[in-house]
Amino acid sequence: MSMVALIGTKGRMTQLYDDKGQVIPVTAVRVGKDCIVVRKRTVEADGYEALQLGFGKPNAKRQNRPDAGVFKHAGLAPHKLLREVRFGDTSQFQKGQHLSVDLFKPGDKVAVIGTTKGRGFAGGVQRWNWSSGPRTHGSMSHRRTGSAGSGSSPGRVLRGRHQPGHYGVERVTVKNLKIVKVEPERGVLYVSGAVPGNAGSLLVVRKLS
Repeated sequence: MSMVALIGTKGRMTQLYDDKGQVIPVTAVRVGKDCIVVRKRTVEADGYEALQLGFGKPNAKRQNRPDAGVFKHAGLAPHKLLREVRFGDTSQFQKGQHLSVDLFKPGDKVAVIGTTKGRGFAGGVQRWNWSSGPRTHGSMSHRRTGSAGSGSSPGRVLRGRHQPGHYGVERVTVKNLKIVKVEPERGVLYVSGAVPGNAGSLLVVRKLS
C-alpha cells in the first residue's frame, strides 16, 4: 500500500535503542483516534485518488463555512482541521472511518511535512548563516549587513540577495525518515530524527513508496 498519509501533532523528542544497543533520536507524533476520513476522491469522479481527512476533536466553533459545508455534506461533526492528502488506493477506506497508526510499521520510510518555528525578524547571521565580522581593531561591523549593491553598473541591489528579514513559519518537508516504533494502543508514531515545528504543531506523515 503506497502513498499513505496521516495527520498528527508533534510530541517531544526522546531516545530509543535498537537491537544493537545503539541510541536512536526520535520524535513522537501523536495521532490517536482524531484522524477521520471525511471525503473520498476517485479517478472516475475527480481524476485522481485522494482522501480529505479531518483532524482534532469535533468542534463547530472557529470552523470556516467552506470546511463546515464539507463536514455537513459528509454527515460528520466539524473537526478542527481539514486536509486533503493523496492516496495510492482509496477503495479500502470508507467515509467516517478513523485512521490509526496501524497504517505504518517499523522500518517504513516516511516524509514529514510541517511548519517551521517562527523566529520573527532575524539578521543575516541567524537567517542565512553569514559569518560575523571582525571583533577587534575597532571594527563596528560585527553582525551588520554591509555593502549590498554593486558598483556604478547596475548600481542597485540584485534580486535574490540574502538579506535580514522574516525567518521561519515556512512549510518544510523532511524526507527519508524512518518509523522506529509504533504504539497502536496510544496512537503514537516514533519517527527517527527531528521534524519541523513546535511541540503540538500539526504534521502530515506520508509513507514513501
